[in-house]
Amino acid sequence: MRRALLFVAVALFIALVGLALARPWIAPADVPAIDIVSTRFLPPLTIDGYGVVHIFGTDRLGRDVWGRLLDGARVSLVVGALATIVAVTIGTLVGAVAGIATGPVSAALLALTDFVLALPRVVLLLLLAALWQPSATLVIVVLGLTGWMPIARLVYTETIAQLGRPYTEAARALGGRRRWILRRHVIPHALTPVVAASALGFGNAVTLEAGLSFLGLGVQPPAASWGTLIASGRDTVVNAPWVGVVPGVALALVVTLSVLLGDALTDRKVA
Repeated sequence: MRRALLFVAVALFIALVGLALARPWIAPADVPAIDIVSTRFLPPLTIDGYGVVHIFGTDRLGRDVWGRLLDGARVSLVVGALATIVAVTIGTLVGAVAGIATGPVSAALLALTDFVLALPRVVLLLLLAALWQPSATLVIVVLGLTGWMPIARLVYTETIAQLGRPYTEAARALGGRRRWILRRHVIPHALTPVVAASALGFGNAVTLEAGLSFLGLGVQPPAASWGTLIASGRDTVVNAPWVGVVPGVALALVVTLSVLLGDALTDRKVA
């Protein structure tokens, strides 16, 4: 069952990434501005005057929602992935060094981790995003710098556990240096729980990016992200609900897949 769940989650993720990459060939291009009047707010599965089928309808500017959804997937998935990589890199380094170091170095790193972890992340995100010009790069940096603490705690715990194992004690008795023990024994054994936590963190990063973009503090229009697409549909819930519902469903699907993938990897680690 765990393998089947893992396979399904990975397959759906690959399919979603493939759809985003194939956007120029599977979704119509945005219509010229002169056609806004005749093509705006077309319902799903409507054929416009040019014979183009709009699977999920069009928005207020006559743009195909399916194409915009895939454009948003490119931005949201890349931002979520890069932010997760930044957080995992920082968290792994801090946790590993705190676990293998002794004395004030370890205490300082753990105190820093606890201090940042105690800060309300959403408020910190809004503050940092409001201080600089909103952009995708800023979102990646902000999410990465505010999301490494759980990874650091996880790697620290795993490092302490691995240092007590017989093979690491034997390596130290034979004169193995800390860096070598960390690289050879500790980090490889910590990869599986880190990957599982990264899958969960990815879904969280995509959600936070969508939230910042929805508030106007992330990716800026006319660039598409799922947050900006949802924001563009908040005023058309009654007469054109598909504009905001479609990217909202896509966001919920990605978060669900990340949770399923994280749970499957966690169960595999436990097993």
